[in-house]
Amino acid sequence: MVKKVHYDPEADILYIITKEGPFEDTLPAEDDVYIEVDENGNIIGIEIWKASINILENITNTISKKLKKQIQITK
Repeated sequence: MVKKVHYDPEADILYIITKEGPFEDTLPAEDDVYIEVDENGNIIGIEIWKASINILENITNTISKKLKKQIQITK
């Protein structure tokens, strides 16, 4: 369950927080994706680096394509 999402434009990192509290370790999941875990190994957050390319660009492209299809249907 996602508690909070925060984007840091200076660092270009998207933070997805699933549980409030201190993290014990950060584990690499794949390129530019890191998982933060608490002292019990529970996931408390996800960091996505280069978010403007890895996430936000994909989302805006998908929305743009859907809007173009919607506009073509309504014309």
